[in-house]
Amino acid sequence: MPPSFSHNFDTDYFKGKTEFSTGIFINNEWHCGSENTTIDIINPTTGKKLTSIAEGTAKDVDLAVAAAQKAYDTVWGLNKPGFERGKLLIRWAELIEEHIDELAAIESLNNGKIFPDAKGFDVTEAAATLRYYGGWADKNHGKVIETSESKLGYTRHEPFGVVGQIIPWNFPLLMFAWKMGPALATGNTIVIKPSELTPLSALRATQLAVEAGFPPGVINVVTGYGKTVGHAISSHPAIEKVAFTGSTLVGREIMRQAAMSNLKNVTLELGGKSPNIIFEDADLDAVVRWATHGIYFNHGQTCCAGSRIYVQRSIFDKFQEKFIAHIKTIQLGNPLAQGTTQGPQVSQTQFDRIMGYIQDGKKSGAKAIIGGEQHGSEGYFIQPTIFTNTTPDMRIVREEIFGPVGVLVPFENEEDIIRIGNDTMYGLAAAVFSKNITRALNVAHRLKAGTVWVNCCNLINPQLPFGGFKQSGIGRELGDYALTNYTSVKCVHVDLTGKV
Repeated sequence: MPPSFSHNFDTDYFKGKTEFSTGIFINNEWHCGSENTTIDIINPTTGKKLTSIAEGTAKDVDLAVAAAQKAYDTVWGLNKPGFERGKLLIRWAELIEEHIDELAAIESLNNGKIFPDAKGFDVTEAAATLRYYGGWADKNHGKVIETSESKLGYTRHEPFGVVGQIIPWNFPLLMFAWKMGPALATGNTIVIKPSELTPLSALRATQLAVEAGFPPGVINVVTGYGKTVGHAISSHPAIEKVAFTGSTLVGREIMRQAAMSNLKNVTLELGGKSPNIIFEDADLDAVVRWATHGIYFNHGQTCCAGSRIYVQRSIFDKFQEKFIAHIKTIQLGNPLAQGTTQGPQVSQTQFDRIMGYIQDGKKSGAKAIIGGEQHGSEGYFIQPTIFTNTTPDMRIVREEIFGPVGVLVPFENEEDIIRIGNDTMYGLAAAVFSKNITRALNVAHRLKAGTVWVNCCNLINPQLPFGGFKQSGIGRELGDYALTNYTSVKCVHVDLTGKV
């Protein structure tokens, strides 16, 4: 029997029972891994074991690919009209909304994010993404292209077939939906690996996909480690496309494996070190709240976190005073308890990594003006931390920390901040705050980033593309741009004359 998870929630936000399989999902059936081994799932709030999941292997990926190929050849892809694929995606979105509190509670328990964010952002946007792509399923088509009266030329947007997907631990259900939506809408079948740290919400959502009516083999979920399952997906000869969200370091390896196997089409959404730029004419009270949200949303475990906070020198001291006062209102604690505004980091490994950066910053001469220590003695809690007195070469300024740690740095003028803002190997996101919209847009246009927020930050919509410049990735998630990730364009030439 495959492993399963059962839990009775009795929290401030949700009271009820959840129960579902934590096995490997192939062909609409739950299985043990081929070697009958499991992986422990740890509750980040306590540091103690929560449950176990099946540990997949390359053999399980082979089985999943075979099931996906059979489904593509018989019941999905070009065998299932787009409007029917769309109806299934929309029904899946409805079921996720019907179970929104349960899924949010699972996400909070497994990942450590606070329940209001899990419900109001993660689960809500996951459903919205699936519904959005349900609407696109019968509208992603080619076109007739005029050449001459003696010839008909037209294009078709055809699915790849079996696609592989690998998603991270920071937004487990949302990333699941970001990958599923466009791939299913365009007619592909899927073999996906959720993070071995936070797979529970994706597994519960997969159960709802069966209820929605997806045929066997269309969606296949193989849990396991990146070095085994992830490697098997990115190097599998029968997978024509792989999509990955995670670190730039791992993204390079995914790309190498994809190239060395069968030259897969690759989409990568990778790391960031986003500048949050605050000009002297910005609404100071509003920008303090936005800057706090920019770095501490999801406990800093966000690829687009505004971790480099640049403030024009004339208002630097005043901003710092208000900013620190606002940070002090953050309440660390149980993510399922009312009043908590920051939960734990996701794992011991991530906790140690962040604390290592904090210690390195202190040793390098930076000053932690708030935070800089562990919070409590149980779980993986870290105080919200801000450094000043930094230099551009410090690791805390240049490297992605992926935690509640930011640097606060003054700048002089527009030219100065454009140079500083672009001084990074990343280019995922940026934010600009100014009442002068001409200046704000000029800076936005000159920053080398895939997303630039003006007078806001960390706002994501299914209709708008998301992805990076430079070493922050290849391709775009969301919007109609994501549809191009999952189709190949075929051009058909038809002679109308009958002559050679």
